[in-house]
Amino acid sequence: MSGRVLVTGGAGFIGCHVARALLQRGYAVRVLDSLIDQVHTRGAVRDGVLNHVELIRADVRDLDRISAALDGVDNVIHLAAEVGVGQSMYAIDRYVSVNDHGTAVLFQALIDRPVARVVVASSMSVYGEGLYRTSTGARVDDAVRPAHRLASGWDPVGPDGGALTPVPTPEWKPPNLASVYALTKYVQERLTLTVAPAYGMQGVALRLFNVYGPGQALSNPYTGVLAIFASRLQNRERPLVFEDGAQRRDFIHVEDIARAFILALEHPDAPGHVFNIASGQDVSIAEVGAALADAMGVPHLTPEVMGKARVGDIRHCFADIQLAREVLGFEPRRSFEDSLGELAEWVRQQQAEDRVQDARRELERRGLVA
Repeated sequence: MSGRVLVTGGAGFIGCHVARALLQRGYAVRVLDSLIDQVHTRGAVRDGVLNHVELIRADVRDLDRISAALDGVDNVIHLAAEVGVGQSMYAIDRYVSVNDHGTAVLFQALIDRPVARVVVASSMSVYGEGLYRTSTGARVDDAVRPAHRLASGWDPVGPDGGALTPVPTPEWKPPNLASVYALTKYVQERLTLTVAPAYGMQGVALRLFNVYGPGQALSNPYTGVLAIFASRLQNRERPLVFEDGAQRRDFIHVEDIARAFILALEHPDAPGHVFNIASGQDVSIAEVGAALADAMGVPHLTPEVMGKARVGDIRHCFADIQLAREVLGFEPRRSFEDSLGELAEWVRQQQAEDRVQDARRELERRGLVA
C-alpha cells in the first residue's frame, strides 16, 4: 500500500502498534500526540517504532497545528482521547474538551483538507450494560442497575425482578451512556459518521473492547484493567477488584486491534459502519487477576475483592463480533491464555509506579465509590 496516514494519539499504547502495522503495509506515517505525562512516563516515548514516523508534538485541539499536520495526508486514524471511566466522572471538562472538542477541531480542519477515509476509535463503554436475556429467552437491551449494591446482588435484574443472563452484545444494541467517558466516545463516533460523508469523506468507527498487551502505561491507574493489575503485581501488591470480581469482559490483544484498524482503513465495505472489535470470548475480572498473577510468578497475590462499585461502571459486557467477521474479514489471532506469558515477560522489564490506591482514594473522596 502507499499514501500518508495521520494517526492522532499515535504515540500511545494502541497508536504505536497501529503505526507499526501501517509501516509494515508500506504507508508513510505521521503521528500527532500531546505526549501527556499520565500516558507517557515523564513525557518520554520509548517505543522504537516512533523513530520511523514523522512525530508532531501538539494538542489535537490546536486548529493551526492539526491543519498543518493534515498537509499531504491521505487518510486519518483518530485515536487521540482521554481514557478512563472513573477519572472521566470528575475530570469532566478535560474529557469533554479533549475527546469531543478535539474531534470537532479535527473535522473543522478536514473541511479544508479532506482525506479519503477517517477511522475513529470508539469504545464498548457506549453500550453501558451489555445485552441480556430473561429466563424465558426474552431480550433485554436496556438493563440498568443503581450505583449501589442491589438487594439481590450486583447483577441487573429484569423488569419483573427476575435474574438475567448476559449474552454477546451486537452493534445494534442501543447505547446506554453510563459515564462521561462513554458519552464522549459516542460523540466521537457520531461526529465521524456524520461529518465525514457530508464533505465527501468516508467514516468508520471501531468500538474497542478491553485492549491489552506490551506497551500499556503501567503507571496510569485509569488505563486498562490488565495494566492496572500488572502494576500492582509488579510492586508485589494484590490486584484490587471492585464489586465481587464476577463481572465479565472481553479482552483483545493490541496486535489484533492494530490489524482491525488496517482492515477498517482499506476494506471497501467498511465506510459508514460501526464495528465491535474484540475477541468474542468473555472472562471474569477475578479470573483475569488470578491468571495474570500466576503468569507473573506470584500466584499467592490473589485479587483483593473490595465489595464496592464505582459510579459509571457496568456489570457485564462482551462482544458479538459477527459483523466485523462478515464485512471486514476480521478474525482474532491472539488468545488471552496464550498471550499472558508475553505480557508478564514485558512487565518484568518495566518499572511501574503503583498509583491505584491514590486513584481509589480520589474516587472515594468524591463519592464515586459505593
